[in-house]
Amino acid sequence: MIQKLKGFFKTIGPGFIVAAVVLGPGSITTSTKIGATQGYDFLWVILIAAISMAVYSNMSTRFGILHSASILGKIAEKYGRWFAALIGISSFLAALSFQFGNNLGVGMGMEALTGIDAKLWPLLFTPFAIILIFFAKNLYKTLEKLMMFMVILMIAAFIVNLIFIKPNLIATAAGFVPSRFSMDNFSQFSAIVGTTFVLHCAIYQSYLVQKKGWKLEDKDKGIKDSNFGVFLLALMSVLVIVTAAATLKPLGITVNSAAEMAIQLEALLGSYAKYIFALGFIAAAFSSLLVNAVIGGGLLSDGLGLGRSMDEKMPKAFTVLILLAGMGIAMYVTSDGGSAVYSLILAQASSMLAVPLIAIGLMLIANSKDVMGDYKNTLLQNLLALIGFVLICVLVYIMYGKLIGYFSGM
Repeated sequence: MIQKLKGFFKTIGPGFIVAAVVLGPGSITTSTKIGATQGYDFLWVILIAAISMAVYSNMSTRFGILHSASILGKIAEKYGRWFAALIGISSFLAALSFQFGNNLGVGMGMEALTGIDAKLWPLLFTPFAIILIFFAKNLYKTLEKLMMFMVILMIAAFIVNLIFIKPNLIATAAGFVPSRFSMDNFSQFSAIVGTTFVLHCAIYQSYLVQKKGWKLEDKDKGIKDSNFGVFLLALMSVLVIVTAAATLKPLGITVNSAAEMAIQLEALLGSYAKYIFALGFIAAAFSSLLVNAVIGGGLLSDGLGLGRSMDEKMPKAFTVLILLAGMGIAMYVTSDGGSAVYSLILAQASSMLAVPLIAIGLMLIANSKDVMGDYKNTLLQNLLALIGFVLICVLVYIMYGKLIGYFSGM
């Protein structure tokens, strides 16, 4: 049994990295806020978003297994450099939305741990991340192991905690049945989709698969890894929502800080909950901060035809740019004393604004017979991909309308 588990963990990698990037502070904060305010009602949203994420991640995985060329390089070759560049820019903007959320998460966690203002911590962690980008050796392998450990540890803590809090199982099951939602909750609804169905991470899956060295004979292994990563991501969101619904909602806690989020784990960890939750929150934020920047910078560089490897100059330059921009935006949005929790949710929701182009690029390449051969999308895969695409487009349309209304009223 132990040998089987060792063998299993040796085969996984890219799916865990994607899950850990997405499973950052924004995901935890959004899920906690929704559970605390809406109870179990939004669990069905995670199910739909997770299926959509799995479909697009599988497209990317199949491409990475079949080709040594990058997916944006192939899109540029087949559909034009302009299209690849637009996808690269869209990926950069989506990653930037996540990035300032990651900075906020680092600050919130450190403030809960030390009492020092959250705005100061990005000034320390961002330079540290830049140093790692330029000087860390075997960064991929180190991050793969670190993220695997963090994801499993966080999920285990919430599962054990559920035994103590005894959530309402009937209400939990009912939460997976689609129901109406009010436009007053639109930002939270969009955020939970945006933090689960993350297309710039889905398209980057192909790069991670190529980095792993998987080929056609590893196809089944790659698809299982991709699906397992999405499953872990969805599972964590479900666990946090259920935990918050069972612990925070009855107390009327609406969640305005990391310390309030930590109350979820008090049944298991008691007075240590605040500190252990803060450490986990910081680890999730920093690991996501680092790799999300690599993803956004790498995709922008490759989309513009300026290089795809982190050994090259331009991917590193764009990665540093997104690290600095994320830090600057995070410090700006909290400079007037605004809510870090609200800003995190807004960051997750706004990450969807640029992603429809990424979905189009993935669907086009995955349906190309001369690119994918016998491994192009099936009818079922296209149907599921279309459902996910329509979901994103509808949410983006409504969000653009809200933004136009907001700026018109200024």
